[in-house]
Amino acid sequence: MAIEFYNVKKRKKVQIDESSIEKVTYDRQLKDGSTQTRYAFKAVDDDGTNLTKFCSKSDFDQL
Repeated sequence: MAIEFYNVKKRKKVQIDESSIEKVTYDRQLKDGSTQTRYAFKAVDDDGTNLTKFCSKSDFDQL
């Protein structure tokens, strides 16, 4: 199964195979002192463009 990313250099959507996708989390400190975690998939397209797609926690855990 492939995941769809948007390539800004090509200005179109591209399909990337699951085997070449990396799962990452981004943590940031909010003003009230709590921490927010965002989930994303990262990949590199055939032309060398770095691709990032933010997703839900359930999609992140499924992959």
